[in-house]
Amino acid sequence: MTEAQFIPKAYTNTVEQGKVTWESPSNIALVKYWGKKKNQIPENPSISFTLNNCKTITTLTFEKKEDTSDFDFEVYLDGEKKDGFKPKIETFFKRVEAYVPFLKDYKFVVETRNTFPHSSGIASSASGMSAMALCLMSVEKQLSSNEISEEYFNQKASFLARLGSGSACRSIEGDLIVWGENEVVKGSSDLFGVKYPYAVHDNFKEYQDTILLVDKGEKQVSSTVGHNLMFNHPYAQNRFAQAHDNLEKLKPILESGNLDEFISLIESEALTLHAMMMTSMPYFILMKPNTLEIINKIWAFRKETGAHIGFTLDAGANVHVLYPKKESEKILEFIKNELVGYCQNEQYICDQIGFGAQQVQ
Repeated sequence: MTEAQFIPKAYTNTVEQGKVTWESPSNIALVKYWGKKKNQIPENPSISFTLNNCKTITTLTFEKKEDTSDFDFEVYLDGEKKDGFKPKIETFFKRVEAYVPFLKDYKFVVETRNTFPHSSGIASSASGMSAMALCLMSVEKQLSSNEISEEYFNQKASFLARLGSGSACRSIEGDLIVWGENEVVKGSSDLFGVKYPYAVHDNFKEYQDTILLVDKGEKQVSSTVGHNLMFNHPYAQNRFAQAHDNLEKLKPILESGNLDEFISLIESEALTLHAMMMTSMPYFILMKPNTLEIINKIWAFRKETGAHIGFTLDAGANVHVLYPKKESEKILEFIKNELVGYCQNEQYICDQIGFGAQQVQ
């Protein structure tokens, strides 16, 4: 597909006002995307677990207006007006206006909340932008008399979400989502995320993700800046090739259920992501001392017990502890006894694989 296929024909229905609500989850990449081209196109493919409990619930209220010369919207987080969020949403509206041309026809009120603690260090851009994109698609569906298939609805929602935040395109569906054109996954695209279409072993069903909140402060280097530092990075091309190779290696691992190989691959990916940060110019480190303490504790516990516990990292200090459901009792006890003490205010979130966004209203 091309971008042009997401430009709608003239709308035939008239809608004066309305309200839609979507809840959309966050996701955690197993093979990481780091580095992007123009228009939020990834330099390499990625694959992620969709989460279940960490999500954003967004209500979009809209009312027809006479002056259609500019965008008109208000933003609320947890019931409190947030003008500081407006520039990001305005940038998003500008990027997607060609694909949802009704944006200037309505006054919008965006009311949003997260199920995870505010400023907890969990990136809300993926869940937030995907929820917003789904709300816009629900409006478009009302304006169009043509039948919009579920497949097209999800593809376009993922496409729009990507223009707000790259990883947001992986939050529309679940449980495994691939983004970025590659030779491994048939139908993969740089424009939107697709469901992983191949066999997945029962070992990975209901896979657990306990998120250890090591540092809840604002990152000293944003992900946007970090992505841009890949342009002249000395190891960039090797990294992009490695991501393709790891996606290929992951396919037989997911099919066979080999947990040892799965852990090795995802941990290598996590550390490679941070290695790219530490070797960019300017260089930076997002891990904290407690991040490393947790990693070393996980390695020691795994060696001692043989438990299938592994970790991955996002572009930050927090640690996602991944493990199969059947081993959750023993591993959760270890997390509570040995790892939670390294978290800020001893905060952690128990989550697991989920199956994508849902319309609430």
